Amino acid sequence: MLGYAISAMIQAFVPKASLTKRMGGEGPRDVGLATAFGAISSSCSFAALATARSLVAKGASIVAGVAFMFASTNLVIELGILVFIFLGWPYLLAELIGGVVLIGISTTLVRLTAPDALRAAMRSQAEEDAPDEPDDFDWRQRMRSAAGWRLVGHQFVMEWKMVWEEIALGFTVAGFIAVLVPDAFWKVLFLSGVEGVPGWLVSIENAVVGPLVAACTFIGSMGNIPLATVLASSGAAFAGVMAFIYSDLMVPPLVRVNARYFGWRGALYVAGVMFVSIVATALLLDASVSLLDLEPGAGRGEAVGGRFALDYTFFMNLGFVAVAGAMVWLHHRHVGAQDDGGGRGDEEGGGLGPKRWLVYGCFALVGGGLVVEGLKAAGVLGG
Repeated sequence: MLGYAISAMIQAFVPKASLTKRMGGEGPRDVGLATAFGAISSSCSFAALATARSLVAKGASIVAGVAFMFASTNLVIELGILVFIFLGWPYLLAELIGGVVLIGISTTLVRLTAPDALRAAMRSQAEEDAPDEPDDFDWRQRMRSAAGWRLVGHQFVMEWKMVWEEIALGFTVAGFIAVLVPDAFWKVLFLSGVEGVPGWLVSIENAVVGPLVAACTFIGSMGNIPLATVLASSGAAFAGVMAFIYSDLMVPPLVRVNARYFGWRGALYVAGVMFVSIVATALLLDASVSLLDLEPGAGRGEAVGGRFALDYTFFMNLGFVAVAGAMVWLHHRHVGAQDDGGGRGDEEGGGLGPKRWLVYGCFALVGGGLVVEGLKAAGVLGG
């Protein structure tokens, strides 16, 4: 709630027009600005791609667009909070440092390898049917207005509408994998404890396998963290875990969205750059950890093994539930104001597609498990 509230305020109060004008080149300033803008923007992978397309359509370079994609899915506040809670500060530090390294490697690859024809085709596709968004305004005036804060609530709710399915799927899949998939499977897959295999080869294999496992999960960045915790505690090397965390933009649904925004040639090219950059970054992080003789550890016990208690976390949760309630109220005020003004509002139906039914099935399974555990605790059912 804290991360999304901050993200909503930044999206509502930071005008994109002035930023886009400074992202038209490929130099350090342009890439740095794109990275900073991505780090304070949405953590939803789908929103990251949509915003990157919007930036390119408004004049940002392809290199700056790639930097924004990586930053908005690897350096955002919400993701850092989850990494810290589930994996601990060593992984958080590695995620932040590695995110900057990842952006440096990927943007350098794009500058050196992307032909002009491909860049032109990607820009042309991005400009086609790009939404005409009002992104230039007086941010001071907006912060002092009730409409501005209604927009904050609206952005908060829309962010959650984009990611709640990935979060629900991610935690449920992680739970099933933790319970049903034996550690032996992950140990074999990530060559953990295999005799006769040198450590450097294990790191390379893990860095390559990590993105492939991420692609098979079909889960976005926020949902990947609980599963990364399972991998870290089940034999995956540090390089494999970090490569897995960085690979959220390589899942097939996101590659398909990128193809709609930049064309299939552009989407596959960006995916290839991502893969090479992720593997290289994971190996650099792993070598640094080995050189400094650091052992990040699994980081799983406290987060997964915790039990309900009336501690500071409980009362912080209550406080942020109240914050979320206020944001939802502001969202409805925003939609109501648009409707009163003759607008159509921004509500989205969503529909009941296969993914939504799968999410509802996850809720049913988890809810059923909670009921069974409650009945057991009450003595109604036997152990």
